[in-house]
Formats: sequence, C-alpha cells, structure tokens
Amino acid sequence: MKHPPERSLSRGQALVLGAAAVPMVAFGGLGAVGTYSNITSVFHRSATALGVVAAGEGATLVLALVLVGLTMLGQSSPTAVRVGLWTLPAVASLTGAAVAKSVTEAVVFAVTPMAMCVSAEGMGLLARRIVVYRTGTDAEAQRRNAAVMQRLAYHRARAANHPDEKARKDSELESWKLAKKVGAGDALLGAHLVDVQRERMTAGADAALAGMFALPVTGSAPGVTTDPEPRAVDVADDEVVTPPVTDEGMQVTAPLETVPAPAVTPVTAPVEPPVTLGEIAAVAAVPTPQPGEPLTDDQLVVVLRHLRYTEDPPLSYRQAVAAFREGGFVGGEQRVRKAWGSLMSHEESEA
Repeated sequence: MKHPPERSLSRGQALVLGAAAVPMVAFGGLGAVGTYSNITSVFHRSATALGVVAAGEGATLVLALVLVGLTMLGQSSPTAVRVGLWTLPAVASLTGAAVAKSVTEAVVFAVTPMAMCVSAEGMGLLARRIVVYRTGTDAEAQRRNAAVMQRLAYHRARAANHPDEKARKDSELESWKLAKKVGAGDALLGAHLVDVQRERMTAGADAALAGMFALPVTGSAPGVTTDPEPRAVDVADDEVVTPPVTDEGMQVTAPLETVPAPAVTPVTAPVEPPVTLGEIAAVAAVPTPQPGEPLTDDQLVVVLRHLRYTEDPPLSYRQAVAAFREGGFVGGEQRVRKAWGSLMSHEESEA
C-alpha cells in the first residue's frame, strides 16, 4: 500500500508539543519525590526510600523512555513494556499503602506513584501521534490489527475444519466477536474508507447529473425532409430516369425514357476476428489471467485492456470495472484503479 508523503512539524507545532511534554516530565518527577518523602517518613532511611522509588518510578521511567524510543523509530512496543508501565506503579502504590500507619496515609501513599504512570503513558501517546502525523504509519494500530487478523484466520479455519462440533461452534462465535475489532482505532483505515466512499459518491452523483442534464434528441420539423434530392417521379429502384435532350441541348417534354441500372455486386470487407485475452497476454509476456485467481499488476492491465475494447466505442472505467467483476476476476479497488490509470497513460502516449 502506498503511504502518504512524510510531513514535517512546523515550528509552532514543535513548540506546543515540547511545552506539553515538559509538565509530563515535571509531574512524574514530583511523584517520585513524593514517594521518596513518604517512605522516608516511615523507615527514616534514605537508602530504603531510594530503593522504593527506583523500583517504582525509576523502572517506570525506563520503560517510558523505551516506549518513546521505539515509537519514534516507527516500531510497536512489546507487551512487556506496555504491561510494565502500569504494573510497576501499581506495585509502588501497594507498597506505599502497606507501610502506611493509617488509612489516610495509605490513600496518599497509594496515589502518589500514579503521577509517573500517567506521565509515561502521556509521553508515549504524544510520541506515537507525532510519528503518525509525520509518516502516516501507525505501528501500534498495525500490530493490533495483525494480531486480530491472525486470531480471526485461526478461528475461521477451526470453525470450518475442526472435527469437534462444539469447537467449531465456539470458533464461529469467536470469529464474529473478533470481526468487531478489525480496524478499531486505526485512523488511517478510516481515512482510506472515507476516500473510497467519497469516490463512489462522486461517481454516483456524476451519473445522476448526466442523466438529468442530457439533452433529448429532437425530430425534424414538419415539412422538412432529410432526402437531399426529392424524387418527382416514382420509378422502380433498379431504373435510372434520363430525360431526352434535343440537338440544341434543350430538354423536351417527351415521355421519360427509362434505362436499366447496371447490376451492382455487393462487396463485403473481410471481418477480422476479435483479439482474445490470451493473445493480449502473450504480447505483454504475462500468463493468461484466469477468473478467480490473484492477478499481478501487469495481468490487471491486460484484463482491463481486453474488456475496454470488447465494444465500440471503448468502455469507460465504470463499465470496464463492472465487466471485470462480472467476469469473475479478482482485484482490489485501489489496484484496479491504478492499473486503469496505467492503461490510460499508455494510450495517451501512443496517441
């Protein structure tokens, strides 16, 4: 699939995003300071407090930096990193609640480590959105969709071929549940679907307007004939009327003399046989396309060329695509449109 061209952040966007990242780092640091102060008030030992902060907020900061780095490289984050961003602060919260001397202190000690967790998630999300904006690629959404499609393919195969009827039924139900998750959260997929529907709506509106504003063909006015030479005398179709003339070249009013027209032998031009799909494929040096089989880009062009010139005048894009689908050929909308553009470019270059 062709990706959109890479975009760069403007100076204003970079400043705003940088300003948004500063409070995230600052409040995450304040959470670590708060945890250190809480543990020190209980154990009265700095080393113990530093150990708790390192195990909670410190480890969370490390995972956050890993998440941001992988995202900026356009890669998805491993499951361990995503789980650790929530597990480690939760462990720090439980530790603070366990060492507290009262319920009030337990609540305060448990809430404090959450600052680092939210800061880490915020920085990861911001970095991901920057990458999606600049490159047009959402690695995290692709990872989720790939996982869903892999599970969906497994359950479809299990529902169709598993020997146990109960297993087939369970996989059938699971397949429908997974179908709801396909493309969920993928903004690029939604944008592409909107583009496809916009093109279809444009084509439909064009056809509707063409039908509304098409001018009807009017007949000739009364008393006006299309015969260029009106005939004054009705004679047989195989006779030619030649009026006699005098020596002075003047026409006389004698009865008309009819002269038989010479017999005309109809001449028929030889009918050339239509060019077959196999012949076009042989000229293009590609295997003959078959309905129902995946086609290469060159085979798509061959099929569209064959369908376009099956009638006179040549078919339009919509007519060719309709004939393409009716013929049982397989090809995505984007690939067919790209092949049609290549065919039109080739025709313009030949012209």
